[in-house]
Amino acid sequence: MNSSGAATSTDPTIAFIGGGNMARALIGGLVQTGTPAARIRVVEPHAPQREVLQQRFGVRALAAADASLSSAALVVWAVKPQLFKEAAQPCAPFVAQALQLSVMAGIRCAAIEAATGTTRIVRAMPNTPALIGQGMAGLYARPAVAPAEREQVERLFAPTGRSVWVAEEADLDAVTALSGSGPAYGFYLIEAMVEAAQRMGLGVEQGREMAIQTVLGASMLAQQSAQSPAELRAQVTSKGGTTHAAISHLEAQGVKEAIVQALLAAQARARELGDEFGR
Repeated sequence: MNSSGAATSTDPTIAFIGGGNMARALIGGLVQTGTPAARIRVVEPHAPQREVLQQRFGVRALAAADASLSSAALVVWAVKPQLFKEAAQPCAPFVAQALQLSVMAGIRCAAIEAATGTTRIVRAMPNTPALIGQGMAGLYARPAVAPAEREQVERLFAPTGRSVWVAEEADLDAVTALSGSGPAYGFYLIEAMVEAAQRMGLGVEQGREMAIQTVLGASMLAQQSAQSPAELRAQVTSKGGTTHAAISHLEAQGVKEAIVQALLAAQARARELGDEFGR
């Protein structure tokens, strides 16, 4: 970077392969925290997506990989898993020297190594609340990734929410089931609460507002409290009261076990997708 603070052609850049929602969340965080837009490249074949990226963030959006990617110190793979091999082929000659960060579900480190020729790989499993800075990302790093590079990845995800490192790559299947797919479980609960509100005579908007705020408030209380979720639940579940009637019904229907089994099914599917796309 020159003395005026503008990026020069020799400054290391960050390259995104794919410019969808998760890439945009990360790019927005970078720009917000002071990374010059001129240091960010995005390979995005779809012209409307490129226009959005350029207008919103001022980054350089490319229709196809070119030699400008060679200055990248970090490459973020953000394409759909089934498109990875197709996307990697033209990019690989330019990005082998960079730290590789994948936000793709199911593409394992071995496949990224085979495509790029490097073992400096981090895999991340973020979720959609990253779009509003409330995400949860699970991170896994290959042994070749240096501590400073792990910190770089943490800084990249910081504006999107929180992140945790896992010890084994296989743990990302559990992360996918728990937090990657997790927002859908919350939406499903809210959906059911709104339907119940309507059956009890409340309006859709009333039910929606109360359901969303209740779930949000409970989540924030659980986050800030030293007590476990089970203890917090017990505090509002007086025997013979309304909450007790609801929880007793859920227990009789086996809802907790059904939720556990649902997450295990999601974990198994994540493993299957890894076998399918991650070779």
